[in-house]
Amino acid sequence: MKTLLKSVKIIDAKSDYNSQIKDILIEDGKISRIADLIDEKADKLIEGENLHVSTGWIDLRVSPKDPGYESKEDLSSVCRAAAAGGFTTVVTLPNTKPVVQTKESIAYYKGFSKTQVVDILPAAAVTKNCEGKDFTEMLDLHHAGAVAFTDGDHPLWNADILLKTLQYLYPIDGLLMNRPEETTLAMFGQMHEGIESTLLGMKGIPSTAEELIIMRDLKLLEYAYSQVSEKKENPALHFSTISTARAVELIREAKAKGLPVSCDIAAHQLVFTDADLKEFDTNLKVNPPFRTVADIEALVAGLADGTIDAIVSDHNPQDEESKNLEFDMADFGIIGLETTFAVANTYGQLSIEKLISKLTTNPAGLLRLTSNTITEESPANLTVFNPDLEWIFTEKDIRSKSKNTPFVGHTFKGKVVAVVNKNLVA
Repeated sequence: MKTLLKSVKIIDAKSDYNSQIKDILIEDGKISRIADLIDEKADKLIEGENLHVSTGWIDLRVSPKDPGYESKEDLSSVCRAAAAGGFTTVVTLPNTKPVVQTKESIAYYKGFSKTQVVDILPAAAVTKNCEGKDFTEMLDLHHAGAVAFTDGDHPLWNADILLKTLQYLYPIDGLLMNRPEETTLAMFGQMHEGIESTLLGMKGIPSTAEELIIMRDLKLLEYAYSQVSEKKENPALHFSTISTARAVELIREAKAKGLPVSCDIAAHQLVFTDADLKEFDTNLKVNPPFRTVADIEALVAGLADGTIDAIVSDHNPQDEESKNLEFDMADFGIIGLETTFAVANTYGQLSIEKLISKLTTNPAGLLRLTSNTITEESPANLTVFNPDLEWIFTEKDIRSKSKNTPFVGHTFKGKVVAVVNKNLVA
């Protein structure tokens, strides 16, 4: 099959064609020609105003819900939503039923994605059933294809487990991902702890719950790192979905000390604050919770100076039965695959080059993946987008099975046009 991209601006710092406007011809899954003008018939023609192209985007945090909770999402709908949002690769969390903790469960995801435009890379559980008590067979799971290790929605509360995991994964250059939350401090919390939670009469989740675990984990990382003779360049510990100003500051300081640490934020954290929960809209019930204006400003600064390595969707589908309830009874989570780029481009205050790095080269490096580049003869794993197009997000734009998003009716700047991967176009 031949696919022709017409007059696209290439955004790829590793490519000799970076920032140039070119035609790109794709044949049988590879980029065969890049030129000023390619006048050749193709099976698929992608053209339009102000088109840009980058290597395919990577999402580090997606809850697939499959197997076990297919009424909320399945792998087919995950792939549709991801492609609509510009992602050609997603990392899935292990919090399914059964938990992703066997070689067979890894093979399930890898086998499914072979025929999809989106690559599914499963992260495996650190502890059995994500309970934080006993280790999974991480070495076997690593060799089976697990790209990282995490208990996903469940923070690693056991300090000894976290330390031993760091020590265990370091020789194989494995990545440990942890969502920082001190669970006893956050227990029964519904939103950010502050003036707004007091006024609304809801139990709050304090910033301290996140920051305390980051302090603990960084201390354990420093201890583990001091014991190894061969220092590796790749981050060993990754904090998922940080949300507070102090968290950004702590990770910035750790990086300045040379610790192998990285972090990401969920795109939706750039938009809302705890003050937006006055109407008790359960679509705004997320964890970590929406915090304050000062926290958003710190997140924006962290993106700009490189403290925050990646932007994720934190895609967490919930059906009507889980969301159409009183606020304190509703489940946490929103869908985000379809809106991550648009949200980050609209609210992140980043140049398009820096934003794209948070979706491509940075997450690829964290996952130890061979980073694609836009050059002739390279695999065609691409995302085509218009960074300046203004559009209104509606329910028709949702490809997920679930509809739990606060963004219906929002006007965004920046829209995905197409994705290309494995000789498929979506």
